[in-house]
Amino acid sequence: MVGYILGRLGYTVLMLLGVVTVSFFLIRAIPGDPARVMLGQRADEATLQALREQYGFTKPLYVQYWRYLERLLAGDWGRSIASNRPVLEVIADRLPATALLATVAMVLATVLGIALGVVSALRANTWIDSATMAIAQFGISVPSIVMAIFLAVLFGEVLPWFPIAGYVDRGIAYLVLPAVTLGIRPLAIIARVTRASMLDVLGQDYIRTARAKGLPDWRVNIVHALRNALNPVVTTVGTWFAGLLAGAYFVEYIFNWPGIGSAAFDAITKLDYPMIQGTVLFTAIVFVLVNFASDVLYAVLDPRVELRRSSA
Repeated sequence: MVGYILGRLGYTVLMLLGVVTVSFFLIRAIPGDPARVMLGQRADEATLQALREQYGFTKPLYVQYWRYLERLLAGDWGRSIASNRPVLEVIADRLPATALLATVAMVLATVLGIALGVVSALRANTWIDSATMAIAQFGISVPSIVMAIFLAVLFGEVLPWFPIAGYVDRGIAYLVLPAVTLGIRPLAIIARVTRASMLDVLGQDYIRTARAKGLPDWRVNIVHALRNALNPVVTTVGTWFAGLLAGAYFVEYIFNWPGIGSAAFDAITKLDYPMIQGTVLFTAIVFVLVNFASDVLYAVLDPRVELRRSSA
């Protein structure tokens, strides 16, 4: 187990380094002058040049990259060009809002997704199964930005039941639409994964043996079948929670939710290089750490995973 964890940890570090490198050079390839964006079109050339010198934009790319790595290792993620605040400070201020939204959306998606997947598997090849999977397919197919606009119009204008912009400091109702919007797609995927895994487990010999022993159906389905069907569900939940926690850019922007996603969206529109790199790096850290935790938990739940990967 220790060797498996160390191997996954090394892979995590390499992934982070790759993300930092790719994001750095891709962001520098974006057309436009961040100094001009920050100071405006009427700024004189001397002022623009001074700002470029201050942020190191005049240095060769490899020098900028090396200095950026040095600052990261020292815990300095840079200073936002737009707000003149440390990037880590901005992310820390925005993190609670994103964490709240992601957690509520993921709890909703996990509970309902597993429930729908189990019901669909136990009623396989019936109209209940067909209807559940049709709804799940719809949830997977519709992009979050389209769903956000649809729900905002439906429940904000046609049926004005919920507010469409704002934070929970003004009321818990402000959480409903963004959480539902973010939760629909992972809910649908979790339902499909749970159904497929349950059907596979229900066909195993030990399930038939448990039924032959006269165990109640609920005990066979929940204690024996569902427990052993949760491994792929755990991985799916972890991956999606990482994505939601990293920030849903358009959903937060549409609902005016003060999270990391809306901060990243603003940074992109303002060519705020340090802020863009900071949000990208934060996103990568969340993804790889949650996936690392999911892999370890997966190996704990099913030791065969470690053995298969060790022999591969």
